Amino acid sequence: MHALFNALFYYLWIAPHVLLAVILVLIVHRKLHRQFPMFFLYTALEILQFGVLFRMWVSDPHFGGGYERLFSAGMTVSSALRFGVIYEVFGQLLADYPALKESGKTFFRGVTVLLLLTGVAVSFFIPGKSVDLLMFATNTLDRTVSLLQCGLLLSVFIVSRHFALSLRGHAFGIALGLGTYASVQMATSAVLLGVGSTSSRFPNFITMAAYHCCVLIWICYLAVPERAATRTLDTLPEHNLDIWNRELQHLLQR
Repeated sequence: MHALFNALFYYLWIAPHVLLAVILVLIVHRKLHRQFPMFFLYTALEILQFGVLFRMWVSDPHFGGGYERLFSAGMTVSSALRFGVIYEVFGQLLADYPALKESGKTFFRGVTVLLLLTGVAVSFFIPGKSVDLLMFATNTLDRTVSLLQCGLLLSVFIVSRHFALSLRGHAFGIALGLGTYASVQMATSAVLLGVGSTSSRFPNFITMAAYHCCVLIWICYLAVPERAATRTLDTLPEHNLDIWNRELQHLLQR
């Protein structure tokens, strides 16, 4: 059983990052790094971080505090980049509507502030417990950031649904993958804070499996060429972004 758990651990750790390398090739091949520079940077840094951490793990099984500090630092940078990716996705969804894009930025900032206050309140009233101060801080940050990202991604999906935007584009695929991972990560970080231990394997396995699914979703969407959006007359007129965009532009020009 121990050997099975070890094999599963190494698979869930290595496989997603091998697939991330494939994604990096797809991004460059399709020239998507111009459209999604933050996602390109996030993918490259995830691969780099994995290489450094994996080398530390293999060279010294009793890695100690150095590994944990590097892991925490990497998670902080990764979380910050994911915010950039979400903002990038939101902008791409409204790229054809410049007037609405400016309004969308204001909406995005408002939702971010509201979710940030909610995350701080959750951290204050439900602090969790841990004997390891560094990992406690890391899991607290992880839970707060995951809550923020889940809320922001949910707003992206609501906007997409409300305005009948395409659910097949690269931007939506990136958002769907991140949403899948962030929702599971929020739950598992809350569990780890509740039990006060980082040695529990099950929550970590769940998070790693969720990230694997996230990467698979990205590959499925990025491997398929993006088709031009087609708008038909049966789209609900009150949600027609072309009309909204045109009216906002008229207002701004007055």
